[in-house]
Amino acid sequence: MSRQKEEPVFNRVEELRLAQGLTRQQMAVAVGVHYQTIGYLERGEYSPSLVLALRIAAVLEQEVGEIFSIEPFSKEKGKRR
Repeated sequence: MSRQKEEPVFNRVEELRLAQGLTRQQMAVAVGVHYQTIGYLERGEYSPSLVLALRIAAVLEQEVGEIFSIEPFSKEKGKRR
């Protein structure tokens, strides 16, 4: 039985984290993960669980849909294409 490739999840974590002046380490501590997990998320190498996505949204003071999407974000202030 073959496993289907997982659909990519696009995000604006790095953009929003930097706008708030947070390091990866500070973000990681705030959401309860290792700092490398934040790097994996930002590079699109890891899709967060729902719980982690909600924690990230709370720290960044954004709605989950403003941070994560199954459609790529355009370069214009985080709008989806």
